[in-house]
Amino acid sequence: MYAEHRYMPRQSRSISFGAAFAINGAIVAGMLFYLAPQIIPSDPPTILEGRNIPIPPPPKPIDQPKPVPTTERPVSKTPLPTIPRPIILTPAGPIIDGTDKIYPPQPPLPPAPTGEPSIGEPPAPLPPLMAAAQDPRFLKDFQPAYPASELRAQRDGAVKIRVLIGVDGRVKVAESVSATSDAFFEATRRQALSKWRFKPATRGGVPQESWKTMSVRFEINNQ
Repeated sequence: MYAEHRYMPRQSRSISFGAAFAINGAIVAGMLFYLAPQIIPSDPPTILEGRNIPIPPPPKPIDQPKPVPTTERPVSKTPLPTIPRPIILTPAGPIIDGTDKIYPPQPPLPPAPTGEPSIGEPPAPLPPLMAAAQDPRFLKDFQPAYPASELRAQRDGAVKIRVLIGVDGRVKVAESVSATSDAFFEATRRQALSKWRFKPATRGGVPQESWKTMSVRFEINNQ
């Protein structure tokens, strides 16, 4: 088969080429117009002109009030004289009017004693102290209870105790003089403070406190 070839006149081709060239030239010219730098002439510099502004004159000074002179006296550096305190004399005794004597006349001294000097009587001797004694009404309460520990051990004991008897016949203090053991002494001390009674010691019929030493024996055979 043969390709189909159309016939185109020469004049039409020339017109097409001219139109295409014109279009391309317009595009290039537009691009160059927008891409080229635009040089804008700058404005001429502005010249500032100055002018003198008058300054107002300063105000007149105000007169200050004159200081009022004071009547104070100048302070002297020298110390002021001091007045010494007056000395007041107080009379040591009564003053008798109409005389120049201060003290009244003293009475004359008694005459010196003649003969042997008198000696006062010596004080009367104190009456003797009557010792305290056990009250027989409380003899049944004299013996203390046998300590249980010593009773189990089957031991005898003895205690010597010193007691302070008050004016009411009761024992106020109990001190150990000697004891076989502490158990025997404690039993005796408790009994003395709670049960023992005495007739107190007296001096001239007046009850007196006194110390008395008592002895207590503990024997297994008597239990």
